[in-house]
Amino acid sequence: MQVLSRASLAAAVAVCVALPAVPAAADPAAGASTACATPASHRIAQVQGAGDASPLAGQTVRVEGVVTADFQRSDQLSGFFLQDPRPDADPATSEGLFAYAGESVKDVKVGDRVLITGTVTEYNGWTELSPVTAVDVCGTGRVEPLPYRLPVAPGASLEQVENMLLTFPQPLTVSDHYNLGRYGEVTLSAQGRLFQPTDRPGVDAAANERRALLVDDASTRENPATLPPIVRAGDVARGVTGVLGYGFGSYRLQPTEPIAYESAAPRPARPAPVGGNVTVASFNTLNWFTTLGSRGANNAEEQRRQLAKLVSALKGLDADAVALMEVENNGQTALQALVDAVNAEVGAGTYAALAHPYPGTDAIQVGIIYKPGKLTPAGAAMSSQDPVFSRPPLIQTFRRKGGGQPFTLLVNHLKSKGGCPSSGPDADQGDGQSCWNATRVAQAEALLGIIEERDLPNPIVLGDLNAYGEEDPIRTLEAGGLAGVTKRFVPAAQRYSYLFDGLAGELDHALVGRQLLKRVSGATIWHINADEPRILDYNTEFNPPDLYRPDAYRSSDHDPLLIGLNLPGGR
Repeated sequence: MQVLSRASLAAAVAVCVALPAVPAAADPAAGASTACATPASHRIAQVQGAGDASPLAGQTVRVEGVVTADFQRSDQLSGFFLQDPRPDADPATSEGLFAYAGESVKDVKVGDRVLITGTVTEYNGWTELSPVTAVDVCGTGRVEPLPYRLPVAPGASLEQVENMLLTFPQPLTVSDHYNLGRYGEVTLSAQGRLFQPTDRPGVDAAANERRALLVDDASTRENPATLPPIVRAGDVARGVTGVLGYGFGSYRLQPTEPIAYESAAPRPARPAPVGGNVTVASFNTLNWFTTLGSRGANNAEEQRRQLAKLVSALKGLDADAVALMEVENNGQTALQALVDAVNAEVGAGTYAALAHPYPGTDAIQVGIIYKPGKLTPAGAAMSSQDPVFSRPPLIQTFRRKGGGQPFTLLVNHLKSKGGCPSSGPDADQGDGQSCWNATRVAQAEALLGIIEERDLPNPIVLGDLNAYGEEDPIRTLEAGGLAGVTKRFVPAAQRYSYLFDGLAGELDHALVGRQLLKRVSGATIWHINADEPRILDYNTEFNPPDLYRPDAYRSSDHDPLLIGLNLPGGR
């Protein structure tokens, strides 16, 4: 968990600690008894109140409770949680509180009954006592975790159980692990994984939020030496128990018991079979650059690690033609280096690379590698100089070796959703499609125009289209006569290729003409990347060295897709 500086609060605590709350006693037990004789001024529920903020903010109070979690170390939260074992009758008021009191104030342990004095503070939305001027241990007690079920009820809020000890008596699915290695965070969700609302019908953004729970590690360290379990998205946790804090705009469960995960989404060793006599793949390489220190690897060791993973992924796909995205736009250098590395593993001459006739001026380009032993280019590679394309498409018609029915790949990497303009049609319209949607629609329309004007046989528009399955660019292509093969061949639960902000969705597509659709034998998405945490990738700056493997898993942040075609003629 990231933690903002609390230097001023720490200084205040230090001053307060220097002034004892009670006179020194010769007998420590007698001193404790004297301190404990000072009763609480308020119950914890009164401090919490029934709203988002405490009605007593800024006031000094004395409260009593039982310690439910102890994170007082300086590399933790520098405080502890306490809870009233005698709940009040109002379900809108929480019974828990966080005391920002490090080890220098008073060391406590779970089960201590404490009386503490401090100032009620709303620290970036988190109700706590800070600074704490007195912590008196006055016996022992016990608080049972409150059973709590997700999703949060409509109209309710986790605010009602903020700082309380909770247990979740239901299976919770790993939906996000982006910051697992960086900050020790994992997002769990009820009722299965979370999907992008614009990726498929029936997904509600508000319901997604109510289903989700961020699990933290009670640590203030970046890249902690002790990591939570390394999990895949889709794995399942049961009996999750912890205290519910708050920070950086999110409620955060700090586990008080180790979380045991069950593998519900095991790593697929190879893509599911797609049949056919020709296979075609699409794969975003996540910045394969031979120029060090730019978008890809920072040094030669990272580049070696990245290349090994990419080669493993391409070997696993074993496709006859592969559409590639995010390859460095440096002529054939980066693309050929990738082909050479693959061929070194699978045999000289197995793959060849097409030269892009008009790669554009962006730092990255799209590419095609193919097996000359299986496919023959029919005519020269083509592209488009339409300025609507910041990354011009690569277009190539192929036939099976020896002839037969042709098919045409139109490889694309449409405009991304980042770098939003503040106004105009490409600004974020608030419809869930993010920014640059108008440009992506125009690019989709231009592709349809190319297919028609050039009379391309059996087109396949594929690549990273930066649009989810029910967004305008995909609908534009479908309205223009193309059909998405994954919507027809991949079950909805498995139809995703990317994970963003805890939501799974399909950014990588293959859409085929109506005549070619009859020849599609199958399609699959090989889940080797989106489900894997980034701590397993090729980078060396933050990732523990013993986690790296030269395999296909987390070779990119996009899953590759694979389709099979049954084409007549040729061999």
